[in-house]
Amino acid sequence: MRDQLLAIDNGTQSVRALIFNPRGDLLAKSQVYIEPYFARQPGWAEQNPEYYWSALCQACQGVWTKPGVRKDAIAGVALTTQRATVVNVDRQGKSLRPAIVWLDQRRTPGLPPLGGPWGLAFKLARMSETIAYIQAEAEANWIRTHEPDIWAETYKYLYLSGYLTHKLTGRFADSVGCQVGFMPFDYKRLRWAASWDWKWRVVPMHPDQLAELVPPAGAIGPISASAAAATGIPAGLPLIAAAADKACEVIGAGALAPHIGCLSYGTTATITTTQTRYIEPIPLIPPYPAAIPHAYNLEVQIYRGFWMVSWFKTEFGQRELQLAEEQGVAPEKLLDELVANVPPGCEGLMLQPYWSPGLKVPGPEAMGAVIGFTDVHTRAHLYRAILEGLAYGLREGKERLEKRAGVPITELRISGGGSQSDAAMQLTADIFGLPAIRPHVYETSGLGAAIDAAVGLKLHPDFATAVREMTRPGDVFEPNHRTHVMYDELYRRVYLRLYARLKPFYKDIRAIVGR
Repeated sequence: MRDQLLAIDNGTQSVRALIFNPRGDLLAKSQVYIEPYFARQPGWAEQNPEYYWSALCQACQGVWTKPGVRKDAIAGVALTTQRATVVNVDRQGKSLRPAIVWLDQRRTPGLPPLGGPWGLAFKLARMSETIAYIQAEAEANWIRTHEPDIWAETYKYLYLSGYLTHKLTGRFADSVGCQVGFMPFDYKRLRWAASWDWKWRVVPMHPDQLAELVPPAGAIGPISASAAAATGIPAGLPLIAAAADKACEVIGAGALAPHIGCLSYGTTATITTTQTRYIEPIPLIPPYPAAIPHAYNLEVQIYRGFWMVSWFKTEFGQRELQLAEEQGVAPEKLLDELVANVPPGCEGLMLQPYWSPGLKVPGPEAMGAVIGFTDVHTRAHLYRAILEGLAYGLREGKERLEKRAGVPITELRISGGGSQSDAAMQLTADIFGLPAIRPHVYETSGLGAAIDAAVGLKLHPDFATAVREMTRPGDVFEPNHRTHVMYDELYRRVYLRLYARLKPFYKDIRAIVGR
């Protein structure tokens, strides 16, 4: 019986090939670690698209060797990838330059401002700065300005998901659920923008350069013979449209209703709810497409969120990294022991995790801050302060989402690499004052893609049934009331007031040192 699902998850750190059954059980996993990017210049982040495809093929070939895996049991395939990584290709789908990875920090300032009626409208609405930000951040504008020959040769301008979809099926298509970034996409109507829309003037390109869009759970096409030879996936199996990794995480964690907040403790830390109404968390900053049709993910993110944990391990955790290798355990297990030796609140040490500036929240001058240092503080205090600061930042995001959507968030689901830390889970419950629930499987983005495939292949009749049948709570961390009261005081009286107090100093620092 063909009732198993192959989910391919191309994240920032690795590519996984995962096999699930209709109950949401992970039957087999093959993981290939990858270099997130290389930098030809400071602040750049690029990767060769063929490198991603090679890792995908390796992961798929690896999964077929796992015990009990049978190709004839696979009903279909779904793909989820990191968001906002872009690829320029020619007519044959061959890449013309390295992919610009979502971590890339290059900008294109000084482009001509938006003119005409749209320019006047945004000027009157005091949104000209926002439009200039979008122009400067759009990767397509940088390529068009600095590599005009490459842009002239570009037959299709794709996200990584669209590039890999073409490699798998030969079709220049992509899921609606993967459209996250600076493209002329109509986030409200979940389609490419109309010809009169201002987005075509802010990020100029020809409509024919974009992929054909397929809604989540829609059939994209069969696996091609060439892809079958490279991956081992049986030729002809249907590729079903899924969504970007964060969107898939949300449904894979069981967060289908608007009162459930999904916290992703990944390279970018986010809090997300699923909404059927179009609600902008910040004016002109849209909600993203959900992994289900006609729905949106209302999201607040902390850029490079749990990247800070990786930074800490590199800079201060060499002892734990060495011991973890010797003992054959994850470094996070030993780091949790560090956290356990520090009381909640870090004896006054507090951190605000604004590692990178934003458009409005935080502002373009933002920097990270650590305050409250005394002679009692150690690297263990700093590590716990990082975890607490991320949780404070996501709680602030929760309150912003509640205000915008008008729906209280009463349940939390936690996914991503950081969710494997019991210490991070417990302090999240204590800071939010809500139970923190870890899903039954760690691979929530892959599971979300499998849910899309299950609905598309009619293994489940609808998303409500698929999420109910394929997701369930794992470990539950209940908040400690006394600890929550203390955290609540620190959050309201200190954390929420930090940014406004430090903002003038951030501006001065950037003006003086030029960053």
